[in-house]
Amino acid sequence: MIEPKTYTLPVPGAVLTYDVRQGQGSDHPVLLLIGSPMAASGFAALAGQFTDRTVVTYDPRGSERSQRTDGQPPGSLPGEHAEDLRLLIETLDAGPADVFASSGGAVNALVLVAEHPEVVRTLVAHEPPSARELPDSDAVLAVCDDISRTYQRSGFGPAMAKFIALVSYPGPIPPGFGEPAPDPAAFGLPAADDGSRNDPLLGPHMTACPGYQHDFSKLQAAPAHIVIGVGTQSAQMLAGRTGTAVAGRLGITPVTFPGGHDGFISDPSPFADVLREALDH
Repeated sequence: MIEPKTYTLPVPGAVLTYDVRQGQGSDHPVLLLIGSPMAASGFAALAGQFTDRTVVTYDPRGSERSQRTDGQPPGSLPGEHAEDLRLLIETLDAGPADVFASSGGAVNALVLVAEHPEVVRTLVAHEPPSARELPDSDAVLAVCDDISRTYQRSGFGPAMAKFIALVSYPGPIPPGFGEPAPDPAAFGLPAADDGSRNDPLLGPHMTACPGYQHDFSKLQAAPAHIVIGVGTQSAQMLAGRTGTAVAGRLGITPVTFPGGHDGFISDPSPFADVLREALDH
């Protein structure tokens, strides 16, 4: 296991914290493993599978160690995250880098490729929750808006219960989904409101990430090689369906990865095998 070295990077409105695991004797590009709002801690198992190359993980602004300095809520817009990633790659002098990006991080990385295509060699975007590309997008985005409003009104437990119900539902989201509201206790969540409103998932991210409209003409014109990944266990759930839809817009076939939306955590070794093949294409 390679021990990471931790650094900070001041960027407009935040200070980012990132970790570098220096690989041994490899000519491979630097590999960034990113999520959003998932921070670097969620990628430790996957990073440990790539000891032959330098691996960088980071906490997105507003998550864990990367705190905002502009007084804004923890959640951020995909464009802000994409600019942070550009600055990180340039600071590392690592471009064009390889990027594995999961969930909201995959949305942010697609924005990065569209706006700064020169800094990425290969992007493997695992289950980007780009709900605008779905036939049931109106229903999905209405639920996301309701989750955000529930969080502001009632706090973490009630909002997170609705989020879990949404992302674990197999198939298209029907109108009126989520009524009656799920019981937080059914998911082991607190029903009481502790008054905090600093969760990076349930704030602005909840609507900005799934509601982002990608520029597919820019993505198709970019020199970066783009791979869309979908989990075997999550293909019919929201993030799997959106990943397939994004691949369709790009005119490519999605790559199947082991496990579900968190397959890189639950099945890191077989997941890394598929990822390595996708990166080496």
